[in-house]
Amino acid sequence: MIIGLDHVQLAVPPGGEDEARRFYGDLLGLPEIPKPPGVQASGGVWFRCGAQQLHIGIQADFAPASKAHPALLVSLDALDALAARLLTAGVELDWDTRIPERRRFYALDPWGNRIELTAPAT
Repeated sequence: MIIGLDHVQLAVPPGGEDEARRFYGDLLGLPEIPKPPGVQASGGVWFRCGAQQLHIGIQADFAPASKAHPALLVSLDALDALAARLLTAGVELDWDTRIPERRRFYALDPWGNRIELTAPAT
């Protein structure tokens, strides 16, 4: 029986680890976690995301995920500050108001993977 979601993995091209650390670690504020020894050789970088994890994996024939995406939950009082930080870093945002119970926007990571940042509207 499924009891929850452990992690989501996004792909990046070979050599993308340092840029992943800058975007997901520095800009989004996700803490990096060590990869288990058995999978370290495959490259990539892992981040803690609340009780779950976000895994950035290396893919030789990389193509960005332009529709499928993780939705990262942000506190309402931090959403605007995070949006400002991303804009200052040159990341374009696409605000979406189609769900009134949520404040949310989409951003693209450095490789074009779609990321949703969402917060409860109240």
